[in-house]
Amino acid sequence: MITTTTTSIDGATISRYLGIVTGEVILGTHLFSDMAADFRDRFGGRVGGYERNLAQARSQALRKMQTQAMEQGGNAVVGVKLDYETVGPQASLLMVTACGTAVLAERVGPAPSASGGA
Repeated sequence: MITTTTTSIDGATISRYLGIVTGEVILGTHLFSDMAADFRDRFGGRVGGYERNLAQARSQALRKMQTQAMEQGGNAVVGVKLDYETVGPQASLLMVTACGTAVLAERVGPAPSASGGA
């Protein structure tokens, strides 16, 4: 499924706008304690474990949004925005939200080649 932050899709025409779709994922507090431990181990460096968990949560939020778009009859999502918020008691949870507009897009002209070359 095409998922883009833009409002249009190159090589396609949007024939129907189906509505706003979202996907949310909330990360638990254990990630913050893991992050602190990892940070202490690598003071001043990147926190790889936390980055991996955040990337996984982002992917899950996007998948949930895409699933919702398919359920509404869409084959693409445009205007996608990702947001990260702290929620819960003492802001101990992290919520990752993906939001966009489900659309039905029709390709104009031949499909691009898989190799990307001529």
